[in-house]
Amino acid sequence: MSTKPELTFGYSPCPNDTFAFHALTHGLIDAPFTIKPVLLDIEELNRRAHDGAFDLTKLSVGAFAAVGERYRLLRSGAALGKGVGPLVVARAPMSFEEAIAGGPMAIPGRETTAYRLLRLAAPSLTNTIELRYDQVLRAVANAEVHAGLIIHESRFTYADHGLHKVIDLGDWWEHETQLPVPLAGICARSDMDPTLANAAEQAIRASVQYAFDHPETSRDYVRAHAQEMSAEVCAQHIALYVNEHSLDIGAEGLAAIDRLVAVDRPASVA
Repeated sequence: MSTKPELTFGYSPCPNDTFAFHALTHGLIDAPFTIKPVLLDIEELNRRAHDGAFDLTKLSVGAFAAVGERYRLLRSGAALGKGVGPLVVARAPMSFEEAIAGGPMAIPGRETTAYRLLRLAAPSLTNTIELRYDQVLRAVANAEVHAGLIIHESRFTYADHGLHKVIDLGDWWEHETQLPVPLAGICARSDMDPTLANAAEQAIRASVQYAFDHPETSRDYVRAHAQEMSAEVCAQHIALYVNEHSLDIGAEGLAAIDRLVAVDRPASVA
């Protein structure tokens, strides 16, 4: 009797990922393999990819060049779209120029797409402090830093901390390029058999479609990994980051990825 191979799959505990990949992780769709999930912060996934730690992994588009040839991009499971970009926030209303010049800015990782967008918008910025994404709001609110670059659910909760939006880098990117914001994609290790990589791409697409068709099925799994997040924020998070591009990146999405990495070499597309 043949045994299905087990693939390690690194993705984040954020609601969009647990929602999208619940069906694949829990064997609710047909696939010629099983999944061993490893849930880590996106910047940790970016770092682990340097060593090819997982068979399948979510990666920031901003990390593609640093990873080099270790991974190739799959067309399904991506996080990109319009209105999904990172924000810069501060304790008081101010201009982007004031936020850049006023002191250290907390960032959620140097390989995140958010930081790449920030560097494109503010190439002179040098004074940054790297924090895990869920620590940035508190650092800004406690005056440990002058401003902060926020991602994920912080987009919906920064006002609860008494903070003000300085700039929406997604809006900036869309205005500059007329393209969606390419935040992250799912990649297969480049030494994976191409037939298996194609099956993984199809299974991830099927998992996303299952999530759209059966949104209540993953509720407990999503909530188990988002314990400090309200149900309302979870729903907003999923609605924003899981969209038609999660089923297939599409030509516009690929163009956005190529534009973002610009002079660097992106992961190849399977």
